[in-house]
Amino acid sequence: MDVALVISRRLEELGYVQKDLARAAQVTESYVSQLLNRKKLPPSPNRSDIYDRVDEFLQLPVGELARLAQLQRLEDRRRHVGDDPIPLFHEARELILRKCSRDKEKILRTIFERLPFGELERLITQTLMDVVKRVARAEMQNETWLRMVAQGSALTFEEARVKVLDFLDTDVLHVSIETCGAFLDPAIESWDIDLATFSIEVVLFGRYAEGHIKRFAFRETESGRPGIELAGYKEFLKDPALSGTASEEELAFLRTLSFGTRHPTALYYYRELQNLRDPLHFRGDRVD
Repeated sequence: MDVALVISRRLEELGYVQKDLARAAQVTESYVSQLLNRKKLPPSPNRSDIYDRVDEFLQLPVGELARLAQLQRLEDRRRHVGDDPIPLFHEARELILRKCSRDKEKILRTIFERLPFGELERLITQTLMDVVKRVARAEMQNETWLRMVAQGSALTFEEARVKVLDFLDTDVLHVSIETCGAFLDPAIESWDIDLATFSIEVVLFGRYAEGHIKRFAFRETESGRPGIELAGYKEFLKDPALSGTASEEELAFLRTLSFGTRHPTALYYYRELQNLRDPLHFRGDRVD
């Protein structure tokens, strides 16, 4: 049983139609239709408020749809593990480069063109997306912010909510010029990277996120130092579907990761495991 089937059956039982659900969830009827016809994956539970609204409207147990959605998304991800990465669209890359500091643009352009969608381009793009996603996730309940997004893209309020939901589910392998134009362009004023340490600084536009400056750096852990097993890592170990193929060497690496006050989920460790195995991230043989 999946999300689409549960919702469809419940709509029929209660005598509702898709339009009623769209109104309750504050999304477009087209979005609901795509979900129910399985043309769109259900949105990630930890990135959306839609499940709380749908649970309440359809009188479903709290968290049931979110649980099904997580399982459905994990299964879809497993089917696509190992697929070759798709290079960024030219227009999206141009927008990202246009936002970087002028003294770095030339050298970064050379690197991007020599290694299309290589590890550096993916790192930068993912970081920029993560920064803006944090803003979008925090503002999902802010009607004023959503209406600003709608006005900037000539959308209705409901269409803007759908755009945000889609953006929160977009990963670096599927970024498009539409995504960049609707979110990265209006949100990011500029960004810079230290090519020696790979620390990244992102400056957000004031009207979008109060002009905050976000900085990201990558830290080494001491060799041989045992990492602290966080709750997400323990859940990752308990789920054989996520960690069943991990080698002792890979698990040892995952234990050394440090996050400060942040608490990664089990899915994060699964994604990090796939990154560790991706030959694009390393020079030499693939890690198996």
